[in-house]
Amino acid sequence: MFLMVTGFMNYGQQTVRAARYIGQSFMITLSHANRLPVTIQYPYEKIITSERFRGRIHFEFDKCIACEVCVRVCPIDLPVVDWKLEIDIRKKRLLNYSIDFGICIFCGNCIEYCPTNCLSMTEEYELSTYDRHELNYNQIALGRLPMSVIDDYTIRTIQIK
Repeated sequence: MFLMVTGFMNYGQQTVRAARYIGQSFMITLSHANRLPVTIQYPYEKIITSERFRGRIHFEFDKCIACEVCVRVCPIDLPVVDWKLEIDIRKKRLLNYSIDFGICIFCGNCIEYCPTNCLSMTEEYELSTYDRHELNYNQIALGRLPMSVIDDYTIRTIQIK
């Protein structure tokens, strides 16, 4: 008889606890329903990206040794590395480097495994064009650093909480 009474007490406590959790989640849902919508005027207002945001890839031509590690670790073999072997000094000389951002999945493997740190991620997230061939960036386009959203005086920055 005693075990049956304690079993009902445990069941009752679990029921009250479950009802409390359901009530708390319902209150969170109602608090979100009462918010007003926030409209961002896109070209003039931009969101500040987080510190760990992975945007467009930046490339430094002078640091690259044409080892092709970035091509080997890329899941889709995307970076194109053209090099010429200099026989007199027994080293590779980098001729061209390009990445097609229309195909890139922004996984960051090329940046993680680059032995010379010639690749890095920027905070640029506006890679939109009308022609997909414009997303094929060569070493000159990859070398340009985008203007920071915080430093641009024509844009009002917004932080989403």
